[in-house]
Amino acid sequence: MKIAIIGYGKMGKAIEEMALIKGHEIVLKIDLNNANEFTKNNLQEAEVAIEFTGPHSAFENISKCIEWNVPVISGSTGWLEKWDQITSLCNQHQGCVVYSSNYSIGVNLFFELNKQLALLMEPYNDYDVSMTELHHTEKKDAPSGTAISLAEQILEKIGRKNQWVNAASATPTDLIIHSERIDPAPGTHTVTYESNIDRIDIIHTAHTRKGFASGAVLAAEFANKKKGIFTMKQVLGL
Repeated sequence: MKIAIIGYGKMGKAIEEMALIKGHEIVLKIDLNNANEFTKNNLQEAEVAIEFTGPHSAFENISKCIEWNVPVISGSTGWLEKWDQITSLCNQHQGCVVYSSNYSIGVNLFFELNKQLALLMEPYNDYDVSMTELHHTEKKDAPSGTAISLAEQILEKIGRKNQWVNAASATPTDLIIHSERIDPAPGTHTVTYESNIDRIDIIHTAHTRKGFASGAVLAAEFANKKKGIFTMKQVLGL
């Protein structure tokens, strides 16, 4: 399979390494130094694009892939206020988008565990729930997209929480997300339920970026020649 990598930073390089191990070919690599090469003709050399950039460029990058009829896998976070526009554009062009805030297979299993635990804890008002996410200092958004996904899953199940906040709060209906940035730290997410008598934690810790890269390549293999909007839930058959 011929792959274009949009965003050739640390994650892009990890994706390239994993794609080559799996026997795929990288036909285009785009970063800030060669953004002028992100053209329709160049992109259409690829069968699928994998996009890991930043909050300010992701929407435009994904839009171009859709308009130029190349399935796109995106892991960029911090831009989802424009998700409805991407959905509309994808439907208009009969394109293919796979989006996840986190492509790690382990994290996506963690998502399912998080939803199930929240469902179990919902009746027990003595337990307050909070979250902590730890990443490297180069990560531009806080909280992480993964933390937001986890928080939104909790809010769907725990009726005593109304919103997530990325700061200290004395409001009982707020779900607090603590964000920390230190090096080196590929990513740790902790969900905590605590009462006066005990505490329950579920934790996912990434040791390297290879888990994210492997999942992104798996999503690319899934998306090839498909139409529609998908998540890792469909990719993994969960």
